[in-house]
Amino acid sequence: MSAWELTNVTARLLLPPGGLILLGLVGLALVRSHLKAGLGVASFALVALLVLSTPIVSRNLLKTLEDPYSDPARANADAIVVLGGGMYPAAAEYGSASVAALTLERVRYAAHLQRRTGKPILVTGGDPAGYQTSEAAQMKVALKELGATVKWTESASANTYENAKLSRKILKHAGIDSIFLVTHAWHMPRAKMAFQNAGLRVIPAPTAFRQDPRHLGVLDFVPTAEGLRDSWFFFHEVAGIAWYRLKFARER
Repeated sequence: MSAWELTNVTARLLLPPGGLILLGLVGLALVRSHLKAGLGVASFALVALLVLSTPIVSRNLLKTLEDPYSDPARANADAIVVLGGGMYPAAAEYGSASVAALTLERVRYAAHLQRRTGKPILVTGGDPAGYQTSEAAQMKVALKELGATVKWTESASANTYENAKLSRKILKHAGIDSIFLVTHAWHMPRAKMAFQNAGLRVIPAPTAFRQDPRHLGVLDFVPTAEGLRDSWFFFHEVAGIAWYRLKFARER
């Protein structure tokens, strides 16, 4: 098992829903010997799973990670760096792999930002899952379809930390030390931390903000798979930020 696989297996087992499912099973196992304690643990896991699946909870959790929007084009940077967010492998309708939905949101905004600023683009994302093509390569294709051009491609990274470290090497060789950083608004705190630690001056260029609906409705309180996914994003980012703070403190 590779380090990337081990990290992702651990995250899926410990973070919701995996962690709560395991906790619920532990509670059920305790029922025979400790009825009240077992029922209490299982009930807590079920209620937590229910709550974290509701859009109103997951949306507001992610919003705590987002800074208010500020137009990045008002600042100045030398290049645009776009982080990969997943791949759509073996896409039959395209005849090859393509970018996943999260990545598409990022590259679309990068193309928009390039039209506004005229800055060159670096795409970063490897192939840790072994699809025989990199996220960066597919991002380059998608950006071309959106009318944007890619100057640099970083195709060896497996995570945000490596995105920053390997992108810095490419940009340093090109004499660039300031960037517009494009990723999801909820991912920006961790991404910015990684790229600043790598020695780059970062102008955040976040996209896909979580917005409140104009009117709350019943559906905002009904559990959904999307709500649970967004809660997973939140806990994944919180854990990642804590790990990076520890990691970077040890590197100093």
